[in-house]
Amino acid sequence: MRVLVTGHLGYLGTRLVPLLRVAGMEVVGLDNGLFRDCALGPIDPVTAIEKDVRDVEPADVAGFDAVIHLAGFSSEELGHVHPALTFEVNFEGTLRLAQLASQAGVRRFLFASSTSVYGPVTGPCGESAPLKPESPYAVSKALAEEELAKLANGGFSPVFLRVPQLYGVSPMLRLEPILNSIVAQAACDGMIRLERAPDARFDLIHVEDLARAFLAALLAPDRAVHRQALNVGVAGETYSVGQLAAFVRETVPGAEVERSTVRSPGEAPSVKLGKLARRLPEWRARWTARRGAVEVLEAVARLGLRRADMEGARFGRMHHLKMLVRLGRLDDELRPVAPARMSAASLAG
Repeated sequence: MRVLVTGHLGYLGTRLVPLLRVAGMEVVGLDNGLFRDCALGPIDPVTAIEKDVRDVEPADVAGFDAVIHLAGFSSEELGHVHPALTFEVNFEGTLRLAQLASQAGVRRFLFASSTSVYGPVTGPCGESAPLKPESPYAVSKALAEEELAKLANGGFSPVFLRVPQLYGVSPMLRLEPILNSIVAQAACDGMIRLERAPDARFDLIHVEDLARAFLAALLAPDRAVHRQALNVGVAGETYSVGQLAAFVRETVPGAEVERSTVRSPGEAPSVKLGKLARRLPEWRARWTARRGAVEVLEAVARLGLRRADMEGARFGRMHHLKMLVRLGRLDDELRPVAPARMSAASLAG
């Protein structure tokens, strides 16, 4: 199988590509390379197209059996700062890529969606629950799902994997995810400063387990996944911020939790997972959040990270983009430019 992976240099992509290659697949990546400098070490080398997903051309998708579309802006913060850009990349870019893939004869299109498409809810959501996205990021994902579904036919099979909060170590480690952030804070200076309400709850999944779910969806028969949305998660791995802080204190002896004055804006969506088990019966999670906390702690120690690293451009995607703008390497639309053309007050801050 020949597979195109967009965003192959990202947090998830750098864990997924090696799995695909071990499974015997020919992998080609497509990535704009904005975060290449954030790599912690060598990344599994593959043939790659260095291009923004907004600029994909028919030749880029020709000859592939499947496309795994991970590229896009995964930051809620960026969505609020620049909603029009988030819509352009996450919705318009996704739709154009899928249309070209369909025309090129690509049979399967896996789309990295989000459980945020359900919006704030009071109970667990199954895949048939109405979508009520609120943030620009969530709206971009929900609209993309809706339009991709319309492209489905006997020769083109879109699949939507709705992803919850990630955690864990990757060659492109990020420290914004809630568990990674709490562990890094505790390890770096012994103080956990909760920036979310202690009662805010999150479904969690390790980045490796998510990568394995994408592989399982790629290998599944058409009848199991064609035009299907799948909530991807792990039973029993839903935690409040307060619970996460408590077991991180156990993982990092001596760490203290700073009392939070943040009030919960409402429940984050919790999802039902029965459909995932039925459609991808071979997939099983291997990680728990407690084990993942230990993994992140070991990585922080191995890298010798300090508080300044947490707040810097290497481990925070929004910080990194702002840095590239300030350096004149990106314009307002986050496209590469010569320094003389730099004009990005909207993101420079």
